[in-house]
Amino acid sequence: MSTTHHHSLRKRLADLRGPGTAPRPLDARALAALAANPGCRRRALMDAAGVDKGAVAEVLGAPARFGQSRFAFSRGHAFEARVKRDGCAELLRLLGAADPGVPAEVPDLAAPGPEGRAARTRLALAEAPAGSWTLLDHPLLALEVAGSLAYLEPDAVAVAPDGGWTVVEIKSFPILDGGADAQKVGAAARQAAVYVLALDAVEPGRARPDVLLVCPKDFSNLPTAEWVDVRKQLAVTGRQLTRLTRIEDIAATLPAGTTFDLRYAADGSTPTRSRIELSDAVDAVPAAYAPECLSTCELAFHCRDRSRADGCVESLGRGLRGELGTLTTVDAVLSAAHGEAGDPADPAVAALRRAAALRAEALSAPVPGAGVPAQQAEGRVGAGDAACR
Repeated sequence: MSTTHHHSLRKRLADLRGPGTAPRPLDARALAALAANPGCRRRALMDAAGVDKGAVAEVLGAPARFGQSRFAFSRGHAFEARVKRDGCAELLRLLGAADPGVPAEVPDLAAPGPEGRAARTRLALAEAPAGSWTLLDHPLLALEVAGSLAYLEPDAVAVAPDGGWTVVEIKSFPILDGGADAQKVGAAARQAAVYVLALDAVEPGRARPDVLLVCPKDFSNLPTAEWVDVRKQLAVTGRQLTRLTRIEDIAATLPAGTTFDLRYAADGSTPTRSRIELSDAVDAVPAAYAPECLSTCELAFHCRDRSRADGCVESLGRGLRGELGTLTTVDAVLSAAHGEAGDPADPAVAALRRAAALRAEALSAPVPGAGVPAQQAEGRVGAGDAACR
């Protein structure tokens, strides 16, 4: 991407975000969620512009209901500090260093701005001495996504004596009896895969496909580690990210003057943008809602409301949407099921009509005991009691 083109795109994204509004960084967790739903142009554009989707959802009256508590956040920071204390001796032990007592090189990665920090990280990776360990504490990696640069900050990257690069993910959820929650490990693996992709952008082949997941052991605060192979996540995430529509192409389809600016008051924290105006701006960008979005996107409840209002079958799940073929709305599905529309030769239509017939048959069948006079029913019970005696 040329410098002129890059600056032009940055200005366009800044206009979408709103003048004077600081961008929210696009982290690996958000990229992993975007890769899981590459068809959502709304999330792709708003994330690239650094829009605070949580604040937008609040103004829209559909706030997100997920997130990390302050207690969990502070606990995670305290655990990470323990892992990295004493010159990262504990982390070296978990990495399998031959002599964890020998301190690793921990270069200073401070630099002005994200571009400076990313350049300093690349330099530290290139200058890591062979034959010894080098640990990069919170390096900054750049990854081009849909024509826009995203800056990612892993917990650590270790350069081994043989020159290999290893992503280190430090999480506060426990490893109990040698195993951790599969869903949380999967989320961590997808996040780590994004970091590996970013390292491959620096120098292909240097980053190892297995990452070190560091967690508390059982119910203690003692660090333990598990090696996680992320080759599958690398393949899936890399393929999905390449499928994203370029950000500039999405922005070009928007009506003139579209912005997600919340127009904060003089206090810098009170939005003054009207809900209707903001909703029109958000809805100008196509979304691809699915129930899975509820746990990964701050705008999911707004998108769900719109999806339900439009009668889209996607609101019932991607699996069902795939099985229904050309039937894209609930009204179309019901019409096909009742024989009012649809091609009978279509397998989806045939299955719906068969299901509707079975339902009607089940509802019309007499219920045992229903419609029997009370005295007659009592007589049958009495006869049954007599027989039992």
